[in-house]
Amino acid sequence: MASAEQGTAEHQIKHARGVSRVLEKLRTSMEARNFYEAHQMYRTLYFRYSAQAKYDELLELLYNGAVTMLDHLQYGSGADLGLLIIQTLESAGTTRLPAEEWMKRLSELIEKIKPSVNERETVLEKAIKWSGTVAKSPMGHPLMHKLIAQIMYNENNLPQARYHYPLSRDGFSCAFLLIELSQAKGYVGEVDLFVAQMVLQLLCLKEPAVATETFATYIKFHPRIACTDPPFARPLLNFLFFLLQAIEQEGRKYAVFRALCDLYKPALERDPSYDRYLRKIGVMFFGASQPEQSRSFAFGDLLNQFIQDLSADYDDEPTEGEGGGGRRDTENELGSSMHGDVD
Repeated sequence: MASAEQGTAEHQIKHARGVSRVLEKLRTSMEARNFYEAHQMYRTLYFRYSAQAKYDELLELLYNGAVTMLDHLQYGSGADLGLLIIQTLESAGTTRLPAEEWMKRLSELIEKIKPSVNERETVLEKAIKWSGTVAKSPMGHPLMHKLIAQIMYNENNLPQARYHYPLSRDGFSCAFLLIELSQAKGYVGEVDLFVAQMVLQLLCLKEPAVATETFATYIKFHPRIACTDPPFARPLLNFLFFLLQAIEQEGRKYAVFRALCDLYKPALERDPSYDRYLRKIGVMFFGASQPEQSRSFAFGDLLNQFIQDLSADYDDEPTEGEGGGGRRDTENELGSSMHGDVD
């Protein structure tokens, strides 16, 4: 027994000495700006610390190394260390720092990587996937999406920011982004379409509170609306207002929902995708019967289409004239770009 304990102690001492030598070599390599060699030392330490389950020490080492690499414009190496951080977080389960703090740290690393670097997207996707295990959601943690949305917004990548803000459950920020998109990329006659698409998508994703916050903020602060109560000049806004009110009621009635859809049918026909959204909303919130053709519909399918919709390009230039008959037909062309279907 004593011999076994002695052997274990000797192994631990030998391991510690080996780690010390690698750390010293790492320090020397960094001072000499030999980043390739330093990167290899970090990977060696990753495997050694992982074998010993020294996750907190390893995470700090990798994070400091990634920051240093990226500050020296070593984007490939910095991104690789970021991926090792995520792998370590997946193995560790829990660490000394809260998961939310690591989400902030990962977002800092992502922000330091140039958008043109291919590895950045990999780090971003892996970070969202890991955050989803924390939130127990396949879509990722809302905080992770909010941090990424802020990065995309700061880089003027508005389509990507538009994708991440709704998934952050931050209706306030989502609304202001929509206002900016509406003013920069939309026609005057489309001011209601920008918010309608988002509200209906959020309802299909079972986020009525976020949908309500987005709508209320948008109509209050959009300079072409600046109003909080109906009647609105645009019928589609009236429909959204009453739909959200109906969803908030305890005794939701399908007859009320159906009457709203019939009353505002001309406004809803401006975008063919609204019919699919509303059929799903009717099932989710008002107890409508599931249509035969939609019984195989899965939440994952909605999420995949949602991602495609929110990643649409915004290449058209804005115009001062009213939409719906100008350079493009609102129902057809808008439906295939910004207002794609969720199916």
